[in-house]
Amino acid sequence: MVLSITEAEGYVASLAELLMDAVDSGASIGFMPPLEPAEAAAYWRTVFDAMRAGERELIAVVEGGVVIGAVQLMCEGRANGRHRAEAGKLFVHRRARRRGLARALLAELERVAANRGITLLLMDTRKGGEAEKLCDSLGYTRWGEVPEYARSTNGELHTTVFYYRCLVNTNVPKQ
Repeated sequence: MVLSITEAEGYVASLAELLMDAVDSGASIGFMPPLEPAEAAAYWRTVFDAMRAGERELIAVVEGGVVIGAVQLMCEGRANGRHRAEAGKLFVHRRARRRGLARALLAELERVAANRGITLLLMDTRKGGEAEKLCDSLGYTRWGEVPEYARSTNGELHTTVFYYRCLVNTNVPKQ
């Protein structure tokens, strides 16, 4: 479900726990362990600010009053790029994995993006990870790799794979 700002703020502790679980399980999402609860909550407050500005949508799976999965539609604000957005910070809590939630979150993100007039989605992920397999299985187009792009939670540099998906027929070539 798409969370309103008010709903998202009500889940800040749960969202912080979800983020800490993702970092603790090795996700390459911009944070290094150990991620403290205050730092995780502060991150979500920046997301809420972006939501208020209309630059971001937060899609989440809530079960038993707890957020167990989330993804963000990160919209481009510059005039020449308002047709595109990034699917970012996709993660599912370790206790809820292998239930199709990441796939469902991306399907909802695509629906929300299309309703906003977004015609091009971008995504990146660590090479060799589960998200790479997911992007490939969903038919996202791989457009490149950059070695040593990001540091893993264990401190090693890793290759990042970049993807795109056209949401409508446009003049963007499909491979």
